[in-house]
Amino acid sequence: MSNPNKLISKLQGIVGEAHVIHDSDKLKAFAVDGKVPRAIVSPGTMEEASGIVSFANDQQLAVIPRGNGTKMGIGGIPKKADLVLSTGRLNRVIDRDCENLTLSVESGVTLSEVQRDLAERGYFLPLDPPFTDKATLGGIVATNSSGPKRLLYGTARDLITGIKAVFPNGDIVVSGGKTVKNVSGYDMVKLLIGSWGTLGVICEITFNLLPLPEKEQTLLIPFAGLDEAYGFAQEIISSPLLPASVDLLNATAADRVKDLMPSQKGKYLVAIGLEGVAETVERQISEMGERGKKHAALDVVSLDEEGHQAFWIGLRDFPRGLTEDYPNVISLKSNFVISKSTQVLRSYEEIARGLAVECAFICRCGNGILYSHLLVGDDLGSRIDSLVELITRFSSEVSQHEGNLGVESSPLPIKEKVDVWGQPRGDYRIMRRIKEQIDPAGTLNPGRFIGGM
Repeated sequence: MSNPNKLISKLQGIVGEAHVIHDSDKLKAFAVDGKVPRAIVSPGTMEEASGIVSFANDQQLAVIPRGNGTKMGIGGIPKKADLVLSTGRLNRVIDRDCENLTLSVESGVTLSEVQRDLAERGYFLPLDPPFTDKATLGGIVATNSSGPKRLLYGTARDLITGIKAVFPNGDIVVSGGKTVKNVSGYDMVKLLIGSWGTLGVICEITFNLLPLPEKEQTLLIPFAGLDEAYGFAQEIISSPLLPASVDLLNATAADRVKDLMPSQKGKYLVAIGLEGVAETVERQISEMGERGKKHAALDVVSLDEEGHQAFWIGLRDFPRGLTEDYPNVISLKSNFVISKSTQVLRSYEEIARGLAVECAFICRCGNGILYSHLLVGDDLGSRIDSLVELITRFSSEVSQHEGNLGVESSPLPIKEKVDVWGQPRGDYRIMRRIKEQIDPAGTLNPGRFIGGM
């Protein structure tokens, strides 16, 4: 629709005048990789969301779903961005059934809101993605975002039993529900999780809950060398012990969270999160400390309650708080077979040293995931070539270990020169066909997902 007044009038007719933003100055705050939308529209019901998407599909307008924007820096540069569909008004708890360990909520609710509400009743949602205080459940599910506790609890795919979503033609699709086995045929729930808003706008989600753990505690164990640190971490992961998280930090990463630790020693730090029955946690803390000493640990430090929470929030939200000193931080996420963790990290460190790029590395040891944060200051313009080379070499290295590399966030000049999703996999053509069948007009998030889908 070329006439802007008709466009705004139509949108206002769907959601009401107060819920359409079209002021040019306000629209700039919603730009995605430099592309400023023509309007921001906020539906208050799933039916209104359906009306918006159906209209956009008919008019060949591109729709970018958005929660609170914590994941908007991830993904390819959009081919176009006509409308941003904000889920902020889809913020209701539909059904809280603690007796049956289920929770149904709309997608615009933040995870922190849900956790506070559930905690009053003795339960929690076992997800801990970055920026929990702002991240909406719709955004978390659409990106399958996870955090350190993924080791124990898995990801959104392991916790969701039902989703209601608006597909590109405006159809409201309901898949799954409160019970574990309630669907015959294709599992649309799993397809929508991690689809980055390219197949449907997620509007309502049903999760499984768990009772709150009796006790939470953190063990911090520094080491002089990588082999000693990873050898210890691998022993813990391979043992009958059940940590919630096991992260390995290099000195640069540890230095950035030093205010959250009693002391800092060595070049590598293994951080272990534990939660569960108090007696079990205390026993595991003692046993892990003894195992650490056998691997030449330099120290054994334990954090309780507030210290435990603060440490994992700082690690989970890394590199929040660094932008003042490093306004152009680039965050990368690599995945690989777990047994190759030391090889990948050591080669990354060598590449970074050779190109004189300061990197904070955080390895999720039990998941085969490595976060690489390139600490880049105001000198981005003069370093673009070396940064692009580093990302390219990282990607090539991890592909040799059955893995891949994605760019989690970066300045636009870098994103324009690299493939933010890494090297295409064998299933790429199938994914493209699914996108073309469900969204032939390219209405939802065009260009943002793998291969520019």
